[in-house]
Amino acid sequence: MTAARPPVLEVDGVAIGYRDKQQLHRVVHDVSFAIHPGEIVALVGESGSGKTTTAQAVIGLLPANGQVERGAIRLNGVDVAGWSDKRFEGIRGATVSLIPQDPTSSLNPVRTVGEQVAEILRIHRRVDRRLINARVVELLARVGLSQPELRARQYPHELSGGMKQRVLIAIAIALQPALIIADEPTSALDVTVQRRILDLIDELRLAFGTAVLLVTHDLGVASDRADRIVVLQGGRVQEQGPTAELLRQPRSAYTRKLLSDAPSLAMADFRPGPASDASAPDDDATHAIVVENLVHEFTLGGTRGTVFRAVDGVSFRVRRGTTHAIVGESGSGKTTTIRDVVGFRQPTAGRILIEGTDLATLRGEALRQFRRRIQLVYQSPFVSLDPRQTVFEIIEEPLRNFEALSAAERQRRVGDILARVALAPSVLQRRPHALSGGQRQRVAIARALVLEPQVLVLDEAVSALDVTVQAQILQLLERLQAELGLTYLFISHDLAVVRQIADTVSVLQHGRQVDAGRVEDVFLRPRSPYTRELIDAIPGKRNSHLVQTSAPRLLQQAA
Repeated sequence: MTAARPPVLEVDGVAIGYRDKQQLHRVVHDVSFAIHPGEIVALVGESGSGKTTTAQAVIGLLPANGQVERGAIRLNGVDVAGWSDKRFEGIRGATVSLIPQDPTSSLNPVRTVGEQVAEILRIHRRVDRRLINARVVELLARVGLSQPELRARQYPHELSGGMKQRVLIAIAIALQPALIIADEPTSALDVTVQRRILDLIDELRLAFGTAVLLVTHDLGVASDRADRIVVLQGGRVQEQGPTAELLRQPRSAYTRKLLSDAPSLAMADFRPGPASDASAPDDDATHAIVVENLVHEFTLGGTRGTVFRAVDGVSFRVRRGTTHAIVGESGSGKTTTIRDVVGFRQPTAGRILIEGTDLATLRGEALRQFRRRIQLVYQSPFVSLDPRQTVFEIIEEPLRNFEALSAAERQRRVGDILARVALAPSVLQRRPHALSGGQRQRVAIARALVLEPQVLVLDEAVSALDVTVQAQILQLLERLQAELGLTYLFISHDLAVVRQIADTVSVLQHGRQVDAGRVEDVFLRPRSPYTRELIDAIPGKRNSHLVQTSAPRLLQQAA
């Protein structure tokens, strides 16, 4: 960073609003910050904080009903705040580029990767097709894609999430812009892929002197990668400053709350694991879940196709009232394992006992009734909740399916479980779209608990939530476990969260269990190189010591 050089971007007293009929609702209030060449500045805040709206205004991509009410947005000294979309087209890609959040929806599924990278070169530089094709291959190689000539001929669906994100980065750097806006560029990626993508952005920044505006809700990522952090809440800047200074001595109560809630910045403490007394019984009766030598194979390409082994000899046991985590990247076998555990599929081989019941013995109505004892909470409550139903109808539906209860009794049961998940009765007549992300996940948990199951399977149940909402849901889960004696099977790719909530853990890679045991043992003494790589990739480790030295004060002040 060279502070003496003029800033690439200056956001000066900017206010932004959205027009609803005749009213303008302001969502960004008097925001100011600057980014110099070669510098990374992180915009940090929860959903609704105004960070994405601010970034959209910088690149001229506000929705049609959005407008900059006042203030200046200067790119290389030129105020672009009042520019039309047509004027912005001349500088997008050349002066300022965007790396969007979701690589799957950001790439055209019916055009090859090479065509999509080439498009920005054709728009801004009228050069020979052969030169463009050569430059496309060069760019794909530059962002670390293997066999770039092959990748250029492939379609997005043929690439992994991390590979697609690299393609978007290739598009963003094609014209070596002065500023790159990275809008949650790794939130949908596994932790090791996330680290590689962030390393790549950092390398490109150093190589080209590019300024980066990093939009993120993940303070761990911001603390590792940013030179300076700007904290937004409710469209207002709460504070900003050099990363180390802000982590060590946060001034605003909101920043202190964010820091105290971030699992990746928490002190390396562990929950006490389940009893390991050698004299304690370790038979099937002491465990809510027993999985032994689980194998699940899929046949690819019809009955005579290739056999793919998605799960290969996985075994674990979960004591009643404890939490067992299954971690691993996409394709590790996590989802296949839990679908077998809840009885959605029959495994190829192995044994699964839930509260002493062997799933292989269940068929038809017996299997349906078994599902009362084990319930699943999905990653995205917005997808898993019926948008046409009210909250009352969503929570009541399992009671209608499994029990012959009077309307009054159903109403009582719904009210009781709603109180347990700390939701007010006023939400009962609302529909999912009228709830926040945290409220929707509480409804999903209430729906799962209304049948009084003994086991709850949580499939990435907090990964889509902002850090403070995530902390609230994790605290809720711990309280419910203590009150109801629940056993949790917690699926996650986020080891920082696993460290916080789980007692025991299984680490899966390519369908095999490469590490297992008490969480503290696996984290402190990992046996597998893959587990060590996962732990090393947890964001926030570079500067966590700054937060940890002031952690007791942060927790006291946040409270």
